[in-house]
Amino acid sequence: MRVGRVAAPLRDQVLEIVRGAILDFRYKPGQRLIERELIEQIGVSRTTIREVLRELDAEGLVTTIPQKGAIVVVPTPEEAADLYDVRGSLEALAARRFVERASGEQLVALRRAVEDFGRAVDGGADTLTLLHAKDAVYDVLLDGAGSAAIRSILSGLQARVRMLRFASLSQPGRPEASVREMRRLCDAVEARDEDAAAAACVSHLEHAARTGIDAVASGLEPLA
Repeated sequence: MRVGRVAAPLRDQVLEIVRGAILDFRYKPGQRLIERELIEQIGVSRTTIREVLRELDAEGLVTTIPQKGAIVVVPTPEEAADLYDVRGSLEALAARRFVERASGEQLVALRRAVEDFGRAVDGGADTLTLLHAKDAVYDVLLDGAGSAAIRSILSGLQARVRMLRFASLSQPGRPEASVREMRRLCDAVEARDEDAAAAACVSHLEHAARTGIDAVASGLEPLA
């Protein structure tokens, strides 16, 4: 968690460190980020830490509460439902763009990423490993979609989306179902069927929402 000797400005290095710790759940949803501890862990000034926390607040990764300071954001069930709806629309559009624009190599890469995810599930990988494997699927999907607008909007939702994805994948049976749903998406894009690909994304998000929202409503216990 210490900054390195690289060309990037110090503030940017620290921002990347803390953002990465949130996205990989080293800082848990609901955890208070104490300035003094961050200063000691990362080895930078209080001014730099405060600038970084302000930026993370603007990104929606933390929320600042008077007298308590910065806390890693936790979506409410209502926010989670809205996020799933937004994701469903955006990812369905990404699937359509993927069908329109993806190269043959990107089609192969998507299938490979989905099968890598499947092997991780079959191998009993921990939830964080599964999350990274599923992230890889979405990286290929967004690359093939070739839409800076879709990627930018989803990037702004990244932390809350990952929390929901982690919570959903933590539930019994959900990883296996997710693999089946991702394979249906692959089948649709390989057939160059935009409607089927979009429908596969929407169906996937509807199933994920059932477990993700329940996990949020119960206090995101799988993330504790």
